[in-house]
Amino acid sequence: MAAASSTALSSNACAAIRPFYWEIGDRSARLGAGSVLASGDLTVYQADTVMPIASASKWLYGAYVVERRAGQPSAQDIEALNFRSGYTSFGFSGCERGDTVGSCATRGDNGLLTPAHVGKFFYNGGHMQVHAARAQPEGMGIAALDNEALAAEMRRVLGTELALSYTQPQLAGGARMSASAYALFLRKLLRQELQLGRQLGSHPVCTNPSSCASALSTPMRTELDWHYSLGHWVEDDPRQGDGAFSSAGAFGFYPWIDAGQRYYGIVARADALGGGADSASCGALIRKAWISGAPQ
Repeated sequence: MAAASSTALSSNACAAIRPFYWEIGDRSARLGAGSVLASGDLTVYQADTVMPIASASKWLYGAYVVERRAGQPSAQDIEALNFRSGYTSFGFSGCERGDTVGSCATRGDNGLLTPAHVGKFFYNGGHMQVHAARAQPEGMGIAALDNEALAAEMRRVLGTELALSYTQPQLAGGARMSASAYALFLRKLLRQELQLGRQLGSHPVCTNPSSCASALSTPMRTELDWHYSLGHWVEDDPRQGDGAFSSAGAFGFYPWIDAGQRYYGIVARADALGGGADSASCGALIRKAWISGAPQ
């Protein structure tokens, strides 16, 4: 706890993302946490601060699909969840608040298939949106759901105790949650109460266009050779990765589970200017400090 707290308060990587809240726990409970403040900024992030989690929504959808499939995702499911389905034209603005899952999937070019991208990793929300809207058995068949109904459906499958909402019915980036609510989800994965807990890191694909021809677009720094699994990253870069599983969001919400699946952690903040990769850098140091007992 002392090592993690010192790292959160003093490391250069964590200083760059202040203010933020951090938390580490195991399958049963939160074990350590803290709110880190920023000089001249009155914002205080706490465990119960609700915020947009952006791409951390992807891990939720990955778990939802695997749960609906009783732990046996189809080849089409896997292709959508590790971003190889060819639906790569989903716009940055995504969906309108009044959309349904289906109307968002057909808005603008959101549902446009690019045949040349099929089978290649391309980080984009279109994969999940089209997959969710498509009728079963190819997809999830939830095209009719609006924000409220989508949140209710996710709770039905992932657990009624999970407090979440959607600002837009976008599976890859529309959820709002607090760190404490997301921590409940991560604990369910660690306890393998959700099917995805047994499949973390499964079906990994190369994500770095600089390293493999099967990857076309990634939001991560090109010096990182991470893989992508079912709605979550595998931080297994051979030079600086530790094998953790994660799902960083564009506004800075960064949840993770360590490679040994002993601990979960979260860095929580909401920065409109972006910063998922920055939160991941800080979070990885806090994780290393916790596991090693040495400040980073």
